[in-house]
Amino acid sequence: MASFWRAALALTQTQSTQTDGVEFWSNPERTGWLMKQGEHIKTWRRRWFILKQGKLFWFKDSTVTRVCKPRGVIPVASCLTVKGAEDVLHKQNAFELSTRSDTMYFIADSEKEKEDWINSIGRSIVQHSRSVTDSEIVDYESKS
Repeated sequence: MASFWRAALALTQTQSTQTDGVEFWSNPERTGWLMKQGEHIKTWRRRWFILKQGKLFWFKDSTVTRVCKPRGVIPVASCLTVKGAEDVLHKQNAFELSTRSDTMYFIADSEKEKEDWINSIGRSIVQHSRSVTDSEIVDYESKS
């Protein structure tokens, strides 16, 4: 899990790398409070999350403007699965987001919030991974 966190936090080093031009402060696909476990100190902290254009940003506060800097960013295209994780964490409304090598856990305020986040992130994973596949198919077809 440490490398997943390093990758997410590495994006916070510079504003341009961090956001990749995503205007996270306007018209997000999904926003809301989630509990997230810290990387080093394993306490659960409440953070404001914004999903937009294949990136999951988190902030300390829900007042997000153009000048705000995310506390972290996860490019969801690098994620393979998003699914419930109550059985893993033994906590209600828990879900996980996994890459090939790491898993991050979250806790929503309600079952409905959990399902809504899973559905939104899942759609984003499919949408952003499909665009890569589509361009590869177009490239292969154009070379025929």
